[in-house]
Amino acid sequence: MVEPVDRSSVAAQRLGAPESFGVSTLEPGLRPPTQPPGRQVAIRVQMLDDTQEVFQISQRSPGKVLFDLVCVHLNLTEGDYFGLEYQDQRKMTVWLDLLKPTLKQIRRPKNTILRFVVKFFPPDHTQLMEELTRYLFALQIKQDLACGRLICNDTSASLMVSHIIQSEIGDFDETQSWQHLLHNKYLPDQDAIRDKITDCHRKLVGQTPAESDYQLLEIARRLEMYGVRLHPAKDREGTKLSLAVAHTGVLVFQGYTKINAFNWSKIRKLSFKRKRFLIKLRADPTNTHHDTLEFAMASRDCCKVFWKICVEYHAFFRLFEEPKPKPKAILFTRGSSFRFSGRTQKQIIDYVKDSELKKIPFERKHSKILSNSSMSPQSSSFRLNVPKEQSATSFPLADQPDSARLSLQAVNGTEELPAVVRPTNGFDGVSVAPSSEPTQSRQNHHSPGSALDQQLLNPGNPGSDDTPMGSPYMVVNGNGTVNDQDVRSTIILGAGPDGQQLSPLTSPLLTEAGYIRNDDEEEARRKKFPTDKAYFIAKELLTTERTYLSDLRVITESFQSAVGKDEAFPESVRNLISANYDPVYKFHQGFLKETEQRLAQWEGRSNAHIKGDYQRIGDVLLKNIQGLRQLTVHLQKHSECLVELERACRSNRKVETLCRDFEQQRVCYLLLNIFLLRPLHRLLHYKLILERLCKHYPPTHEDFRDCRAALADISEMVLQVQGTMMKMENFQKLLELKKDLTGIDELIIPGREFIRLGCLSKLSGKGLQQRMFFLFSDCLVYTSRGMTPLNQFKVHGQLPLYGMTIRESEEEWGVPHSFTLFEQRQSVVVAASCASEMERWVEDIRMAIDLAEQISSPNADLLATTLSENKLSEDLGAEQESEEELSSSRSSLERQGHRGNTTVHVCWHRNTSVSMVDFSIAVENQLSGNLLRKFKNSNGWQKLWVVFTNFSLFFYKSHQDDYPLASLPLLGYSVTVPSESENIHKDYVFKLHFKSHVYYFRSESEYTFERWMEVIRSATCSASRSLPTARKDLY
Repeated sequence: MVEPVDRSSVAAQRLGAPESFGVSTLEPGLRPPTQPPGRQVAIRVQMLDDTQEVFQISQRSPGKVLFDLVCVHLNLTEGDYFGLEYQDQRKMTVWLDLLKPTLKQIRRPKNTILRFVVKFFPPDHTQLMEELTRYLFALQIKQDLACGRLICNDTSASLMVSHIIQSEIGDFDETQSWQHLLHNKYLPDQDAIRDKITDCHRKLVGQTPAESDYQLLEIARRLEMYGVRLHPAKDREGTKLSLAVAHTGVLVFQGYTKINAFNWSKIRKLSFKRKRFLIKLRADPTNTHHDTLEFAMASRDCCKVFWKICVEYHAFFRLFEEPKPKPKAILFTRGSSFRFSGRTQKQIIDYVKDSELKKIPFERKHSKILSNSSMSPQSSSFRLNVPKEQSATSFPLADQPDSARLSLQAVNGTEELPAVVRPTNGFDGVSVAPSSEPTQSRQNHHSPGSALDQQLLNPGNPGSDDTPMGSPYMVVNGNGTVNDQDVRSTIILGAGPDGQQLSPLTSPLLTEAGYIRNDDEEEARRKKFPTDKAYFIAKELLTTERTYLSDLRVITESFQSAVGKDEAFPESVRNLISANYDPVYKFHQGFLKETEQRLAQWEGRSNAHIKGDYQRIGDVLLKNIQGLRQLTVHLQKHSECLVELERACRSNRKVETLCRDFEQQRVCYLLLNIFLLRPLHRLLHYKLILERLCKHYPPTHEDFRDCRAALADISEMVLQVQGTMMKMENFQKLLELKKDLTGIDELIIPGREFIRLGCLSKLSGKGLQQRMFFLFSDCLVYTSRGMTPLNQFKVHGQLPLYGMTIRESEEEWGVPHSFTLFEQRQSVVVAASCASEMERWVEDIRMAIDLAEQISSPNADLLATTLSENKLSEDLGAEQESEEELSSSRSSLERQGHRGNTTVHVCWHRNTSVSMVDFSIAVENQLSGNLLRKFKNSNGWQKLWVVFTNFSLFFYKSHQDDYPLASLPLLGYSVTVPSESENIHKDYVFKLHFKSHVYYFRSESEYTFERWMEVIRSATCSASRSLPTARKDLY
């Protein structure tokens, strides 16, 4: 029990907590264990805010009792990230063992102060669910900076200190901030960068303490020394080194520079003998290290202390649950009985998600602002607990060969691009004229639609047979019907100078069709409009709302019209969809109208443009989000609509045909199921927009209060639906893959989770053959592209993950980036396109194997395809997959519609892969708006309405169009800023390039430029996945 002292000094009272034991962090849902009888002993504990508290424990109580009392005292739910450390009689800093009696570890309790500090540092602070936990982590970072333990450059140090000061004293005031820095020491060499700190603090106006904690942790987690505690050691040659442990494994430092790292997956055993610390690695022919690495430490005790923390780190981040104690030996024991005690990170995240814990306000030291965890500034990645690091690797696949050369059909090929585009904000006066650029004639290339093709590509010269050199291919209008009539105008788009067709994933729309004549006029008109960042955030709301309403119209009008007259479609499903989507569509019609009116007033395009009265958007958002809350019952039914529609398709072949035919219509530019989930995704977009507004506005702004209130409401709605959303995203992805695969009986089975899909080369007797692999939580499926009407992928084999092992085997087979999968009946050797791609696959497969081993026995259903069938299909498939034959499969492509633009086909042609984490991030990163587009060798810019979603850019003539003219899948592309040598003398221009295909896009402002770069990078760069446990939680 806590020692009875003056009421005002009790921490629980100081934090505003109720007088209860709360929740034990070691036994979820239970009160702290009853203490053994006996004399009470007072133990002093120093908290992270430098206050000291006294706790009374029994003489015989284990360390767990004391630790639980501290966590309950703080009302801390996620206490397992923390620990109690102290100096023992040897003056060594050690952790309190939760299983041993406290007084057997602390010999002189009256003279010992335990410190409550962070013990386990997760790679991503978004995995910390509670604001109180993030606050305590921020205090730990503050301590590490002050004592010189967290080494970083001056820029990072200045940013972090500025966030600390913002959380303590609030907005920048020159006198107050200067005095605060004089009286508080945040860095050992603080005086040298004091001006830099104040400059950073000046830019944080309006940022709340919780947001400051969030940003502080965002910066800190990227530092190499984040969470690192160095343990001095020497190698075999006597070189002075330091060892450390992190969530990934054991690290080796020389000074403050990391020189080596040993991942947990490569470590077979950790041990120590006297003062030698031993790391035994798994057998690996590619490894240049010895199988056993030896480091000499100062003493046996130093070895044991480091070994213990390694054991705990491994268990906390890698295991699903707390390891069970070893049975006691009857005669004698061998080795240590030490084990990790407490919840693993997986258990903590599951517990917090599943529990509806009351958000209790708490008080921050030095801060006058009362924080409430319900107003968390956490980004939308909180929904997935996915690390999204800037260092995520981008793979421009310029060095990879095209897998095939495909022909493509265009349906409405006679429709010309407009000569003049109607003015819109930011790009007024943009006139479009035919290109005067010289073009190169096609060589030996004629098709029935070549004249039609030229009308689309060069409307100013419809009779010409010329086309711009290297104009790339893209999926256009995707289907073979015009007004539901079977009119098929097959054309071959984007031939190169050698007469061959170009890459199948580039666009005929992205060719020289028209350009701006007067850039000066465009610049002058653009300057008339508001330049405030809030205006462009509001404009993003408007543009994305237009796209969202258009997507809703696909369900409420187009789809219901297509199936409404057919008696085969179940009336119950039709009514379910109508009852739950029509009210949402009607509501957003009003929302869009109000947003358009407000933007018109903001821009001064109405009579009511009194400055200040209409230069805000928070009131519109607050009113409509409160109205949207009334539709929560409909939003929660949307997952049921998806399930019922799939059930109807499975039970009635005619219903399945109806849905498939609708997906071939131009208006259905994405899969039907994606449209059904759009309302849930839109909640995330509102949350992101409001977070940006709240960060931009100072607290004194008239719009700040409305935005904060709207953010609180939408955050609550997101929390209500996030569990359903994650399940439905997985279900929708399995449905999508079901359409792309043939030869597998049951893809959608209970408990199966999709993890990754992508292209790998499989080594067989005939050499390396391109295969498409699909990784699920229970099996690995490999396929090749078949010759079916929909170009589906034919399953060659299914490898159960239960009992599977994986080994890198580049040297063994002489194949770069190869690894071997060992299954009970066979082994498979595969190779990735590059080292980074191999690392992703190996990491995800190992994680999936860990998931599969949680099942007691392999699933017999996974072995439905026999080995003989697999072998037969393998041999048959090998005879039909040369690139020449794939590129000549025009007849199948003519029947294909826009199925060639699915993510599976893009990965096949671009020789890359995508994970479920990437799909989930793509849900958040959707954007719409006007962009100007220019080619590499052209002189002018063409204006287009562009929608970014599902890893692709979709191009329209205007936002009023019902369907896109073309699309550009971005997987494999690189996005950069043009160099000076490219002579792009315009602001806010970004460049997309893949192999020889280069496009320039120009946005209207710095804000929109940054947003387009941000969302496109999310499609061209894979998400960082440095913590396997976090990904297990996703699936």
